[in-house]
Amino acid sequence: MVPEAEPLVNAMRWKFDETARLGVPAHVTVLFPFMDPERIDAVVLEKCARTLTEHKKFVFQLHRVGRFPVTAYLEPDPPEPFIALTMGLVGAFPEYPPFDGEFTSIIPHLTVAHGNASEAQTAARQLALNLQSVERVSCVCAAVTLIENSSGQWKPMRVFPLA
Repeated sequence: MVPEAEPLVNAMRWKFDETARLGVPAHVTVLFPFMDPERIDAVVLEKCARTLTEHKKFVFQLHRVGRFPVTAYLEPDPPEPFIALTMGLVGAFPEYPPFDGEFTSIIPHLTVAHGNASEAQTAARQLALNLQSVERVSCVCAAVTLIENSSGQWKPMRVFPLA
């Protein structure tokens, strides 16, 4: 979760990203999809904790806008610690590749708009303008939060502190 980014992206996320309206805060995804919440037991949680505590907390910046065809996002800089977190979890849970293995590379990102190319372009332009006034958002990643949506709303299930 990236609370430091909320002032910059909250309004746009509510307008252009359905997950914001379903309870997902500004975040950089580490591993999605993951197992069904009813399968997550103490053993799984311990394996997550053990894997994630191998990684140290780190500082990153958000100062560039990126695009996928129907998505506008902020690029975390540096991206490598997020890739390392993802690869660590994939190593622990190889049956859950990032985005179901749909993509050949991992591109860490904080989604601001998703689902419609025109809206993503509008959001990207607005985001670039907003960034001009703040230049960059400085952030600290000190934990990874497992969230689940078994109720239809996304809610935190467990927070895993990094070393």
